[in-house]
Amino acid sequence: MRDLNIDLFKKIVSTYSPAGNEVRVSKLIKEEVKGYADEIYNDALGNLIVRKKGEGKKVLLAGHMDQIGLMVTYIDDKGFIRFTNVGGISPVVTHSQRVIFENGTVGVVGCEKLDSLKDLTLDKLFIDIGASSKAEAEERVSIGDVCVYYSEPIVDGKNIISPAIDDRIGCFAMIEILKSIKNTKNDIYFVFTVQEEVGTRGAKTAGYAIHPDIAISFDVTATGDTPKARPMAIKLGHGPAVKIKDNSLLCHPTVKNLMIESAKKHSIPYQLEVLEFGGTDSGAIHLTRSGVPSGVLSFPSRYIHSNCEMVSLSDVSNAIDLSIKILEEEI
Repeated sequence: MRDLNIDLFKKIVSTYSPAGNEVRVSKLIKEEVKGYADEIYNDALGNLIVRKKGEGKKVLLAGHMDQIGLMVTYIDDKGFIRFTNVGGISPVVTHSQRVIFENGTVGVVGCEKLDSLKDLTLDKLFIDIGASSKAEAEERVSIGDVCVYYSEPIVDGKNIISPAIDDRIGCFAMIEILKSIKNTKNDIYFVFTVQEEVGTRGAKTAGYAIHPDIAISFDVTATGDTPKARPMAIKLGHGPAVKIKDNSLLCHPTVKNLMIESAKKHSIPYQLEVLEFGGTDSGAIHLTRSGVPSGVLSFPSRYIHSNCEMVSLSDVSNAIDLSIKILEEEI
């Protein structure tokens, strides 16, 4: 297994950047990739585009910078905060979690009295920042402010547990890939996208502007290896997953087979993924202009969209190794 930059990973997942406000993590990544790319810029929507020039085919690699969050909609007279979701938020997961706003204000998600947890919905939840009045709360939080789950990332010798692994792990992998590529004829665009969690919006505009010959997205996928889980042929620690389909696309055979054949050639473990829900940036990219052959290399992840998403270090390492092998060949 390759030596991963765990300190960088922790910085990336701990950087506040919900959908629509990805500025902080974009700046962090931009500083990290300086000296490794031929061109670095942000487009009008906020996507960070990092180009490694080549004379061959134009390859777009995508990983989204944004994370899910909670947006303030109302503050009552006692200073309690009501909110709506930014991306896929589960009320069960969110109840009793710590959250943090951009200015550092920390709160706890509380709940109205319920007779049954079956009645738990987002509109029954509120954020408590310790204020005793509306005026006091408004000194620290405004309507439209967004908070995210607040929890320390944990990395042991086997797994990573943290909020925002979806999809900072994809961003982290792309940085490691960029730094490790020795020689390539391909014209590679590393696109760190915005607003994936609210409709793959950044990927749509970036795909249109770059007009690549082929695209591969990096994102998390669910697993079927926990007790009584929904049946799914994906396990943590058994290699990155080559996607076949999800709700946003049927992966192009050319891209799917490229990943499978390269994994076999270099004896890199991999899994085949059929995801019966959700989507990725490739779902938007493959429909741009006249169409782009697209695929996805996924990181098996437990507890997606929670404050304790879990991925395997070996899966991350193998995904990076496989991607490097693919990109160093002429596509």
